[in-house]
Amino acid sequence: MTKKQVILGAQFPGVNNFTVWSDPAAGSQIEFSSFRHFAETVERGKFDFIFLAEGLRVREQGGRFHELDVAGRPNTLAILTALASITDHVGLIGTLTTTFNEPYPLARQLATLDILSGGRAGWNVVTSPGAFTGANFRRGDHLPHRERYERAREFIEAARQLWTDGDFAANSRHFNITGQSALSSLPQDAPVIAQAGDSDQGRELAASHADLIYSRHGTLEAGQAFYADVKRRLTKYGRSPDALKILPGANFVIGDTQADAEEKLKAIRLQQVSPRNAIVFLEQVWNRDLSNHDPDGPLPDIEPDISETRLAQGRANNQDVAGRLETARIWRELAERDKLSIRQLIIRVTGRQHFVGTPDEIATEINHYVQADAADGFVFAPHLTPGGFDEFVERVVPILQERGVHRTDYVEGTLRSNLGLPDRAAQYSTPHLAAAV
Repeated sequence: MTKKQVILGAQFPGVNNFTVWSDPAAGSQIEFSSFRHFAETVERGKFDFIFLAEGLRVREQGGRFHELDVAGRPNTLAILTALASITDHVGLIGTLTTTFNEPYPLARQLATLDILSGGRAGWNVVTSPGAFTGANFRRGDHLPHRERYERAREFIEAARQLWTDGDFAANSRHFNITGQSALSSLPQDAPVIAQAGDSDQGRELAASHADLIYSRHGTLEAGQAFYADVKRRLTKYGRSPDALKILPGANFVIGDTQADAEEKLKAIRLQQVSPRNAIVFLEQVWNRDLSNHDPDGPLPDIEPDISETRLAQGRANNQDVAGRLETARIWRELAERDKLSIRQLIIRVTGRQHFVGTPDEIATEINHYVQADAADGFVFAPHLTPGGFDEFVERVVPILQERGVHRTDYVEGTLRSNLGLPDRAAQYSTPHLAAAV
């Protein structure tokens, strides 16, 4: 039986809750030297792509900047274009919103990146919510959830016309544009499209329009269920199963023994969830100022504030009232059952999937997930910037290569071809569906 190849994506950390800012080995989040080190390391490890998230406004909590965020991060497309000049093969995927952009200028910018990089551009399509973020744009309010995905579909379809047709016309609910693309043909026909929605609408958008879908499902069983569900949805759009790659987000901790790695993980999680940050995370669900509570003590006796006014603004927390109440109920049950303090609880509930162990154990587990159809690969994010991938590339990647599940060198080609994605026109068993999407 032919072994599946493990796709490796590398997220430059930043807009998250897992970067350890306080570690002496941590570097700048905004200087180009950090991006250079990161890119050169993952290309040495023959990774498929670099992935950048993007925050359009620094998050706030209680009227103050959220400390688990980056202020001063350069524009995503500018960073990726700069990285294209110092790398030769690794893909370059940036997060760009369909809510606060327009098809023509964004499609041109992505096309430019694809041309300058020799066919390595990718676009992580997001549907940014919130009037807080929208205040930076003409669209001061935000679209309802269903309309955001509707706009995203129409946006992608308009962009694809711009990339493939000399003349284009998009007359839909959200767009009414007609013109000429003035673009030369792109090395990979169209940038690779990634999408991260886990809702039913998000899965449908990925099945109909995306090449990659990011997943947050950590266990093998949950990963297999998500994998089967999304791959099944492809058939209604006439797409083949290999036309969409499924990539959960994950972290890793490498040790000389399993026990060594587990101890490192405990220390890292304590750094990631400081006493102050434990309270900050709890406030996002309780929607109250809890600064007078002991992070090493029990959960508050009071219930979450159910008003629509939010203490946390931006990406920090987007749950509605019902979601906050349900989360609080689940957290109370977990804390009571396992006798967890506030900090212990937050460490438990905010953890991402971790591959923890020796290099051989980590490589074995990664490969098992892929061969068992729980994933096609992973988007890894280290807890340190910019050197977090150094040890992974030196110690884990060679084992995957020895087992024949990860390339030993790049072949000349585009990001699309390196990912094993079929040509866009060849993805659809029904010809008219190719034109529709």
